[in-house]
Amino acid sequence: MIDLHCHILPGLDDGPRNIEVSLKMARMAATDGVKIVACTSHILPGLYDNTAAKLITATDELRTALRQSGIQLDLVCGADAHMDVQFIQKLAERKIPTLAHSRYVLIEPPYHVAPIRMEQFFFQVLLAGYVPILTHPERLRWISERYGMIERLSQHGVWMQLTASSLTGRFGREPRYWAERMLCEGRVHVIATDAHDTHNRPPDLSLGWEAAAKRVGDREATHMVLTRPRGVLENEPPSDLPVPFGLQSIAVPGTA
Repeated sequence: MIDLHCHILPGLDDGPRNIEVSLKMARMAATDGVKIVACTSHILPGLYDNTAAKLITATDELRTALRQSGIQLDLVCGADAHMDVQFIQKLAERKIPTLAHSRYVLIEPPYHVAPIRMEQFFFQVLLAGYVPILTHPERLRWISERYGMIERLSQHGVWMQLTASSLTGRFGREPRYWAERMLCEGRVHVIATDAHDTHNRPPDLSLGWEAAAKRVGDREATHMVLTRPRGVLENEPPSDLPVPFGLQSIAVPGTA
């Protein structure tokens, strides 16, 4: 399995505070069957002022620590980048890292209130040649009010990524409801852990796979934790990867 969204770098955001916790998270992920983890610290101006250069350096340092500790886990760099009016410019200037230098980029919208012109923002990212992956839509407080927008984004080339713990109920009833609904509607491209620590938000990708498999079957669940994530890291175009079953009859850019 491949975890495309994990806050495992120490001291950069609300993830692990020190290298010891990062190493424990890495061991947990490896034991869980994960082979590759994307290190995706927050980029949120004014709170987490991380840059691509800083995250790449931190990823290299953690990779060295894993090797010295004998932990069999590969790392790639990415970011959990919050929406920003200068987002596309920062992508072009490589201030925001894509996942493993690919065309795929994680994007996190505001949690409590749906932003104005959110659809236009994502379409502009698509037009710039990137594939935006909307992180944990099922956990957004406003999803019930704007679910139609989530549907439209998924139909027009925006990838949807669920958090494994949403499917297991760790985040409560509402996120689990929306996660299961999106699964059953065939809108989900990726499942990731969004892990932050070893207790409250631990690496638990296999549990997410199991929960998804009960809803959509082993094959589709495996596409979410292995096939598509591997395609992301290899920078394959979306047209070369399995389309979620609910989107197969819809003309999505890059899949025709």
